[in-house]
Amino acid sequence: MKLYSTKQLVKAAAIASVCAIAVTAGICSIIFHNKNTDKNQTTAEITDDSDFKLQTNENVLPVLDDTPTTLDVNSTQTKYTQDELQNINVYEKCNEAVVNITTQVMGVNWFLEPVVENGGSGSGSIIDARGYVVTNVHVISDATKIYISLSDGTQYEGSVIGQDEESDIAVLKFNPPAGTVLKTIDFGDSKSLKVGQKVIAIGNPFGLERTMTTGIVSSLGRPIQNSANTIIRDMVQTDTAINPGNSGGPLLDTNGKMIGINTMIYSSSGNNAGVGFAVPAATAQRVVKDLLQYGTVQRGIIQAELVQINNAIASYAKLDINSGVLVSQTISNGNADKAGIKGGTQAVRYGARNPRTIYLGGDIITAIDGIKVATLADYFSLLESKRPGENVTVTVHRNKQDVKITVKLVADKKEK
Repeated sequence: MKLYSTKQLVKAAAIASVCAIAVTAGICSIIFHNKNTDKNQTTAEITDDSDFKLQTNENVLPVLDDTPTTLDVNSTQTKYTQDELQNINVYEKCNEAVVNITTQVMGVNWFLEPVVENGGSGSGSIIDARGYVVTNVHVISDATKIYISLSDGTQYEGSVIGQDEESDIAVLKFNPPAGTVLKTIDFGDSKSLKVGQKVIAIGNPFGLERTMTTGIVSSLGRPIQNSANTIIRDMVQTDTAINPGNSGGPLLDTNGKMIGINTMIYSSSGNNAGVGFAVPAATAQRVVKDLLQYGTVQRGIIQAELVQINNAIASYAKLDINSGVLVSQTISNGNADKAGIKGGTQAVRYGARNPRTIYLGGDIITAIDGIKVATLADYFSLLESKRPGENVTVTVHRNKQDVKITVKLVADKKEK
């Protein structure tokens, strides 16, 4: 057994301590080096992705932003086409000025007692901030009560200011509370319309309020006969979807101007078939102005009793034409009499169901201002836009010859 002195033991302990410290230091250095290497590799891998930037400062924690994200309408992901922007702008500008019109009518029950029933429904446009609405006559036909519903859900009872069956236009009025601000729609220029021009309809088809459809002007100047057997001239034809409930609503251009009032559709089923018609704004403006001022439309007339020519009359009277409007009688000292238009002299009973006396042998009106008159509907249609005091050139067929006569129109006394 080997013995060590105290001095040797102290020396050996010192050496062992130094070695232990050295070994520990070496191990710590290796571990620290490995951690740095891993961290640098992780940073390099993430920062290689150009879409992300990672904060490498260990003392800074990432911050989560809870602010709601909004879409930029000008960004490529949400950018609207020019056509879409037009549609959106017109709808936002005009939809609150389109109203839903419902009616009540008087009916009878099984005991033949009068009862109030739901009538029809349609659309209308607010044209004045005081509560004036333009719509179709047939929308409010036979109504005992009229209700006008606005975009905010409020409903008011409406009254009829005036209606004109010849143009199928009516003006209504409701009274909103004081301080109510109403959106309105302005009339546009229907005379400058072109076939192919984009148009927009807003209405309440099938009760679906403020529905928008788009299309084009399919044709212009269409003479269309309505359900009252009256021809409305210069109608705007469109392929914009128009269904039951759209009647009376606006047909708009891309500036949000009303260039027509949707009135009727051509369909075998009663639903949209791509052929709709609107009363042009030029007609609507003139009619609305008169209805607001007079309650009726001031039109010029020819003072004569007229009968439409048909094959039976032409054959019996041995006429050489079978169309036109026969002048049965003129009113004594009326404008037709003064102008030289001649009435008939041969009295006959005419009509199977409701016979009446007419006079044959008078002039036959075949044209007004150079436009052909084949029927009574043509005749009234051509005078629809004429005012009292205007002169018209009337072509009459007399003794197998055509004669042109100038007639100064007068006001219809029944309309006053």
